[in-house]
Amino acid sequence: MDETRFPLSNGPMPATGGIPAIGTSRRDPTPHKGSVMTQPGFSGTFTKEFETLLRWRRDVRHFRRDPVPAPVLDGLLATACLAPSVGLSEPWRFVRVDDPARRQAVRDDFAHCNAHALAARDGSDASDYARLKLAGLDDAPHHVAVFSDNDPTQGRGLGRGTMPQTTTWSTVMAIHTFWLAATAAGVGVGWVSIIDPARVTAMLDVAAQWELVAYLCVGYPQDPSDMPELQRRGWEHRDPERQQWINR
Repeated sequence: MDETRFPLSNGPMPATGGIPAIGTSRRDPTPHKGSVMTQPGFSGTFTKEFETLLRWRRDVRHFRRDPVPAPVLDGLLATACLAPSVGLSEPWRFVRVDDPARRQAVRDDFAHCNAHALAARDGSDASDYARLKLAGLDDAPHHVAVFSDNDPTQGRGLGRGTMPQTTTWSTVMAIHTFWLAATAAGVGVGWVSIIDPARVTAMLDVAAQWELVAYLCVGYPQDPSDMPELQRRGWEHRDPERQQWINR
């Protein structure tokens, strides 16, 4: 793998090549009925690099202010749309928030919600919380709100009758796909969840049936690391002893 892009780099990658070039030209509406396709083989080297990618995917809070080139960001968003979705409904709706007034409104809402979250904590817990940087809203050059259309006509309702929440889960899959693609391109992503979904949805003036799933800060990270920031700051750590799965 080109180490100038991943995992050590936190700078711009070229506008051509890599993930963005892949992401911009994958959507082919032509059905492949009756065609025989050969699944590509993935080497052991790729498997190891993929695990490295997963380890370096971090929830970024500290961003540089230089923007991600438009072809790169557009390519990452296109790659996100390769995610699986229930009934092939593709319910994700990405909204790039560029308007300064809307960004400031989101920033103000975060400050309001964060103050309430801090007030609900006591003692050392409150002190630990106050020391955390929980959003990169001020520095991140790009803001992306991700909504889920919970009643899309595409997909004709397949798979949603008994589990309608699968549209939201499909959108989360698209967010994760975007996150991995961004990490591979040296771009950081931070998920801001300390906001009021209804208020932020109203600020962005989107369709009534769209549900806010995530508000993402996007840009080049100041201090890339393969360790979660909450672990570096002493808030929490992974539990290597916890059983991650059970058998039935």
